[in-house]
Amino acid sequence: MRTYIRTVLVILAAYEVILGLWLTVVPKTFYDHVPTVDWTPPYSDHLFHDFGGATLGLGIVLAAAAIRFDRFLVVVALVAYLAYAAPHLVFHLGHLEGEEPGWSIALAVVLALSVLVPLSALAGARKLT
Repeated sequence: MRTYIRTVLVILAAYEVILGLWLTVVPKTFYDHVPTVDWTPPYSDHLFHDFGGATLGLGIVLAAAAIRFDRFLVVVALVAYLAYAAPHLVFHLGHLEGEEPGWSIALAVVLALSVLVPLSALAGARKLT
């Protein structure tokens, strides 16, 4: 279980750091090129830059939890991630695009996994010493 939890933390950290850097450095390319992002316009440079910084910060916390790997930090990092991922899933489930069923299904599956996988790691983290 320790390997699974650490792997989840490393994958989430890498994803969040890469996404955070992308959004911080060139946010308009994210809006223009990632499918489904433009379903809720308008684009806001300020908002995307801020979101990039927050995402980068979350990635750093997840990386710290993977490195330090004590129960408290692991739980805090996973709960912090879920505080973002769960409302993100709920929002998108209520805003799926009827004209894009393929992308809607893919988005729903990916976002559901972004909640279920960290939840499973959080459940396993109870046993960390």
